[in-house]
Amino acid sequence: MRIAVDAMGGDFAPRAAVRGAFESAVRDGVSILLVGDRPRLERELLRLGRLGDSGGRIEIVHAEERIEMDEPPTAVRKKRRSSLVLCAGLVRDGRAQAMVSAGNTGAAMVAAKLFLGALPGVDRPALAAVFPNPRGRTVVLDVGANVDSRPEHLRQFAVMGHFYAQEVVGITAPRIGLLSIGEEEAKGSGLTREVFRSLKATGLNFIGNVEGRDVFNGEADVVVCDGFVGNVLLKSAESMAELIVSMMREELRRTLRTRLGGWLARPAFLGFKRRTDYAEYGAVPLLGVAGGCFIAHGRSNAKAIRSSIRRAVEFSVAELHVKIRDKVKELHAAEANLAENSAVPGVPGTAH
Repeated sequence: MRIAVDAMGGDFAPRAAVRGAFESAVRDGVSILLVGDRPRLERELLRLGRLGDSGGRIEIVHAEERIEMDEPPTAVRKKRRSSLVLCAGLVRDGRAQAMVSAGNTGAAMVAAKLFLGALPGVDRPALAAVFPNPRGRTVVLDVGANVDSRPEHLRQFAVMGHFYAQEVVGITAPRIGLLSIGEEEAKGSGLTREVFRSLKATGLNFIGNVEGRDVFNGEADVVVCDGFVGNVLLKSAESMAELIVSMMREELRRTLRTRLGGWLARPAFLGFKRRTDYAEYGAVPLLGVAGGCFIAHGRSNAKAIRSSIRRAVEFSVAELHVKIRDKVKELHAAEANLAENSAVPGVPGTAH
C-alpha cells in the first residue's frame, strides 16, 4: 500500500506536506511516495531531525515543476513534470494506490480525469465532503466538481456516496437524501423532481428529499446535490464553523468571570473544535475515477495532510472504486433491461 503525496501543493508546501507524510509513515506505518523538488524535500526531512526513523517508508520522487494555486487547470497539459501530474501518473501506473494533494483543485481534478480516467459508466466524477452531525457524519456530494449536472449524474453521485459512507465512514445501510427546498416529492426544481423518481428505482436506501438542515442534524447519511449548490454549502459551513469558534473565544476573554468559565470548560471547547476542524477530516475524495484521488484544503497543515493520507488508505483498502464501478454497471444493465422490456410492439405508450 503506497500513497503518492504532492509535496509541492498547498499554502504551506512543502513543509506541511513533508511533516504530514512523515507522521503517517512513522505513526501509521504507511508507505509514502513523496513527490516534489528533491533537495527541498530532503532539507525538510532533515529539519525534522529523524530522517532514518521512517523505516524506509518514504521514497522521494523528484519533480522539476510545480503547478501554482492561481494557474488554470489546463496547466496540467503543459507541466507534465509537475508534482501533481507525477502523482496522478504514479497511481495510473500502479506504483501508488491513491494520491493526495493540497494544491490547485481544478488541476488535481483534470489530472485525475486525464491520467486515471473515469470509471466505466460514470459520466461525471464527484467530490464528496464529510460534515459532522450529532450522530456521526454526513457525506455530501457533489461539492464542486460539476457546476451543471443532469439527473443521471446525480443518480451516479448517490451510488458513489452510498459506498463511501458504507466503506469509509462505516455506516452499514446509508440513508440517502436528495437536497431540495422541501421534503415533498413535488418540491424543488425540474432537476430534483426528475432525480427523485430515478433514485427510487436504484435499490439504494433512498429516504426522499431533505433540506439544508438535514445535512447537520443526522437525518441523512448521504446528501446528493449538484456541484454548484454543494460548493456553496461547503464554503458556508466552513465559514460558519470558524465564525462560531472565533465568537466563542472573543466572549470567553471578555471578563475575568468568563475567562474562568472558559478555563473550566476548556475540554468541552477542545472537543467541539475537533468535531468541526477540517484538519480532522482531511481531504475530500474525487469519486468516480479509476483510482484514489484526494484533494485537501489549500491551507492544510501537517495534521490535515496526515488525516488525508489516512482517508486515502481507507479508500484503497476497501477498493472503493471497484465497488462503485460494479454497482454503476449493474444499474446501467437494469435500466437497459427495463427499456428493452418496455418496448412492446403494438402497445400504446411504449418504445418501438
